[in-house]
Amino acid sequence: MSKLFLVAILVFGTAFATLGQKYAYIDSDYILESMPEYNEAKEELDKFAERWQNDIEERYKQIKKRKEEFMRVEAILPDEEREKRKEEIEKMESEALEMQQLRFGVNGDLFAKRKELIEPIQDKVFEALSKVASNRNFAFVFDKANQSNLIFADPKFDISKMVLRELGITPK
Repeated sequence: MSKLFLVAILVFGTAFATLGQKYAYIDSDYILESMPEYNEAKEELDKFAERWQNDIEERYKQIKKRKEEFMRVEAILPDEEREKRKEEIEKMESEALEMQQLRFGVNGDLFAKRKELIEPIQDKVFEALSKVASNRNFAFVFDKANQSNLIFADPKFDISKMVLRELGITPK
């Protein structure tokens, strides 16, 4: 009997505890896009990416041109010269691929630049979110942006505008 009573207290106690918890959500995309500094950083990052992409595309154009030229004269080249040119083209391809990895790879320049420009802004948003969540006693705050598993969210629980005000930004 006492075990049944203990189980009942645990079940109902847990149920009542979850009733007292407050939940909310944010839309981090909306918050970030409302921040001028984020838009500037994103624009700067896009410029770097575009410049690096253009450099890589230019290298591949040169490789294509070199290959076409080689194909035209391959039949009349001595074996030694043919091998030399093949090796040059392979080296150019290897260097282009290496540059692509250096710029856009997992630990590449774009990743490092993104960390430098965007991460401090995301940290500011997180700090503001933490203050709002703490002041309003939210137990959980979900983010509906970026491949979230949040299937439905009532707009009255969206605290994105509160976070923007905490950041000193007037919501749109």
